[in-house]
Amino acid sequence: MKVDVLLGLQWGDEGKGKIVDVLSSQYDIICRFQGGPNAGHTIECKGQKFILHTIPSGILNANTLNIIGNGVVIDPFILQKEIHMLAEKAGIEVMDNLLISKRSHLILPTHRLLDAVQEASKGEGKIGSTLKGIGPAYTDRTARHGIRSGEVLHKGFMDKYNDLKRSHLQIINTYKIDLQNITIDGYTFSAYEELWLASLDTFKKLKQIDVEFFIQEQLKADKRVLAEGAQGTLLDIDFGAYPFVTSSNTIAAGVCTGLGIPPSLVGEIYGIAKAYATRVGNGPFPTELLDETGNKLRKNGHEFGSTTGRPRRCGWLDLPALRYAIMLNGVTRLIVTKTDVLNDFETIQVCTNYERDGQWIDYLPFDYSHVTPKFRTHQGWNCNLNGISQAEKLPQALQNYLQMIEHETGVPIYMVSTGPDRNQIIALRN
Repeated sequence: MKVDVLLGLQWGDEGKGKIVDVLSSQYDIICRFQGGPNAGHTIECKGQKFILHTIPSGILNANTLNIIGNGVVIDPFILQKEIHMLAEKAGIEVMDNLLISKRSHLILPTHRLLDAVQEASKGEGKIGSTLKGIGPAYTDRTARHGIRSGEVLHKGFMDKYNDLKRSHLQIINTYKIDLQNITIDGYTFSAYEELWLASLDTFKKLKQIDVEFFIQEQLKADKRVLAEGAQGTLLDIDFGAYPFVTSSNTIAAGVCTGLGIPPSLVGEIYGIAKAYATRVGNGPFPTELLDETGNKLRKNGHEFGSTTGRPRRCGWLDLPALRYAIMLNGVTRLIVTKTDVLNDFETIQVCTNYERDGQWIDYLPFDYSHVTPKFRTHQGWNCNLNGISQAEKLPQALQNYLQMIEHETGVPIYMVSTGPDRNQIIALRN
């Protein structure tokens, strides 16, 4: 058996959580391999909405084991809130089927304070951080200052915590920022720290594992494993539009370092893309629509960040960017989501290439902040997709649109999503 991978091909928010939830019945284990609580995977099931920030999206399936891998950074307080939400809304007790890698790193309250101060100091040069402390936590991880989940159970944990806290406060005090105006999710720093420390009682009850050994043992036992990515390919720390990126490797290669598996054990790679494009935060976005059409996409798609509530920037599908993401990840199966958002468009535009310095190019360049997109018009289907459950019953214009994406990317579309509910998925291939 091999580890299959599911990840986003745009700037995040492609609907990965829903697809993992749908596919989870086919897998024994779902693993998060990177990112932190900025993920905000949204799943709608039987009229209820679940927003998962750290816990893998397979948690709604009682028969699926869920693992938070070593490549993830974890805020124990946010994780505790998520655990309580699942118990209250769905009666799910995660202690039964949630495991955490001992090698994952913790997000401390001072990581969040540092994130807020650093972002505030950038003025117009802000990256658009979700202010969850993820960047500073990954910084400490790389600088070898971080605290790993397995250390919470060690006798000297609080000493190490206080040492790192003092180090962070020394850095924070160098910024000319009025800390009285800085809050963490509406709490003062001291209040948040108190809640964070109290949440460690819940965190200590979770089962921690050596994930690199555990997963390979499960594969030898013929268990099916799916690795779930957070954010999207175009936010990758190496291959995204740096510095407007996240702090981890969001691409398929991150599965190996984020879970401790060799490349030879990676199987199918599911790539997810919206039928259009969105982005949260700052940075280049060639097909962005700053007009009524963009507002219509935002309204139709309820395009507001599930973690931050910020309105997402909206635009047409960008084929050069999509081909780039498919190339980086080696995608074998494509999944197109949110086709229903385009239901009432007479025509739809698709970016086929860019103009840069007077030349036309059909690839995503190193710096794409000053490219001009060239669009091609496609006929919209202009009808409601509710109740359609078979591929051949999709409107012809939508079938044509999907066939165009397959032709342009060279990858078969495996599934298409026609609405927000977990049941609004149509399989195009086995």
